[in-house]
Amino acid sequence: MSLLNRAVSLTLPLVPKPIVRHFSKRYIAGSTLDDALKVVSDLHRQGAMVTMDILGEFISTRDEATINTEDYLALLQRIHDERLHETNVSVKLSALGLLLDEKLCLENMRRVLQAVSKTGNFIRIDMEDSPCTTATLAIHQALRSEFGERVGVVLQSRMRRTMDDVDDVAREPANFRLCKGIYLEPRKIAYTDPELIRRNFVLALDRMFELGCYVGIATHDEILVWESLRLIRKHGLTSDQYEFQMLLGVDEQLRSILIDAGHRLRVYVPYGAQWYAYSVRRLKENPQIAGHALRAMLVGVRS
Repeated sequence: MSLLNRAVSLTLPLVPKPIVRHFSKRYIAGSTLDDALKVVSDLHRQGAMVTMDILGEFISTRDEATINTEDYLALLQRIHDERLHETNVSVKLSALGLLLDEKLCLENMRRVLQAVSKTGNFIRIDMEDSPCTTATLAIHQALRSEFGERVGVVLQSRMRRTMDDVDDVAREPANFRLCKGIYLEPRKIAYTDPELIRRNFVLALDRMFELGCYVGIATHDEILVWESLRLIRKHGLTSDQYEFQMLLGVDEQLRSILIDAGHRLRVYVPYGAQWYAYSVRRLKENPQIAGHALRAMLVGVRS
């Protein structure tokens, strides 16, 4: 971790909101659903698919969980009403009460999945930090038994348990997002060496393809993109059997390269009133992103 990255992340709570917004506006689609839908329309014109996420995880009250659930129901209805094809939804279970009451979270997610089924959409359960992993997979399993292919989950190659989780989840047809993982975890449960995280990503993806899973290959690492393309060729997959996924505002040139080459690519579009807390938390969790954001801002200023 460079001194610059660390310094930026530690001083973020002291930085005025307008400056944090400047850091984050490239990566967050705005404060409102209308803001986000403008970004979605632009991405569709570029040939990208979209998954939308409402910011607001790590809540502290049951009322907040209810409000977030209603917001997701409204989002799904708006996607349906505006016929936003190739636009689905991602959700962090802590936003729906996972850390307060797992049964409450399951019931909230069941309401959301009922709307997903009614509108013919799909929802991806995001993976959060390690205290949430086992409960997240259990809720995913419960919902998949009810709603089948309408729900998928995320695994992180950073975690030492991931290969076992692949085999466990894929006992039934599974839809994964595979990413490196943003959370800095203890070495006892997670790989800390970047090359090992990469190697575990490739192993996990190969296993997912071998088991016939649909995978959202979520990476901006071109080495992993190359490895993914190698595995796609190895398994003889057609373009409808996988997709690439990227964060809003990150490596847009690589995004265009993949789309132009005929690969399906989905952009993760977060939005919401909690953009400030989300930005500070994420930049503190991963100081490398803070350093990238500062360098990107300085490049923009020079330009």
